[in-house]
Amino acid sequence: MYLQFFGLREAPFNPTPDPKFLFQSTRHREALAQLLYGVRERKGFIVLTGEIGTGKTTLLRTLLERLDQHTSVAYVHNTALSIEGLLEYVLQDWGVKSTATTQAQRLFELNEFLIEQHRSGLSPVLVIDEAQNLTVPTLEAVRLLSNFETNNQKLMQILLVGQPELRDKLNAPELRQLKQRIGLRCHIAPLSPEEARLYIRHRLRVAGATDAGIFTDAAVQRIVEYSQGIPRVINIIGDHCLLSGFADSKRRIDTGVVREAVEYLEDGERPKWRRNRDTRLVPTRGAVWAARAGVAALVLVILLLLVFAANATGWFERALS
Repeated sequence: MYLQFFGLREAPFNPTPDPKFLFQSTRHREALAQLLYGVRERKGFIVLTGEIGTGKTTLLRTLLERLDQHTSVAYVHNTALSIEGLLEYVLQDWGVKSTATTQAQRLFELNEFLIEQHRSGLSPVLVIDEAQNLTVPTLEAVRLLSNFETNNQKLMQILLVGQPELRDKLNAPELRQLKQRIGLRCHIAPLSPEEARLYIRHRLRVAGATDAGIFTDAAVQRIVEYSQGIPRVINIIGDHCLLSGFADSKRRIDTGVVREAVEYLEDGERPKWRRNRDTRLVPTRGAVWAARAGVAALVLVILLLLVFAANATGWFERALS
């Protein structure tokens, strides 16, 4: 909608986890290196945690792009599944034509698939996103899946990805065996203020912006302060600012536009005086002065009427006397 107006090839703050937009802060770069190392060296269990909106999914998509194209990946998004549902989902995602009707049969089919992959020199990867929502019994059942191994290698790599609550859950006494099997832990923290500023410029550049000043320095600073370094929040505000700038024909996003975007996000509606292109009008400077002049004229008329009324009362009283 606003791409041509700002000279962009694509939306710079699209919320989808597109790997080409990955901003490799120090933490993201370290986490990606650890994930690649853990998968390639077959470390078994790997845990990736981070606050909501810090870019875990984008990091995962980047990881999967960099793996060998022959590596089989099962990506579980729905963590409300029981272990039986999880097994069924994983087998289908790995392309196993299952005829199993019991959990034991599904485990047997999984074992056969993993052995066949191992013979081909491959190590499938199981990614469980939003893993903090898994119940303790399901997590314990996932641990048992790591028992599929040879004398010196794991037959599959398991990535548990989730919010910081996942770390707390893994510290539960019931999961101490799982905790001991975790080969690598990675954590993504929010961006620092300087990283957040670079993040905004980075996304604009990747989206094709030839003008690095679409957002003024003061506007970038305001976004950084409000977002507290959370990339998802930066994306939401940035997209809304570009839309507002386009609607008001402003090629420079200043602090005023950012302030209105924040108000919109906080309150759910635009300030009443603002223009909504479809329904409301922005008062122009001339309209404001005209309104003020009208008020002044009205006050003057009222004063004249009061003076006239006072004079008329005096004349009437003198006439009676």
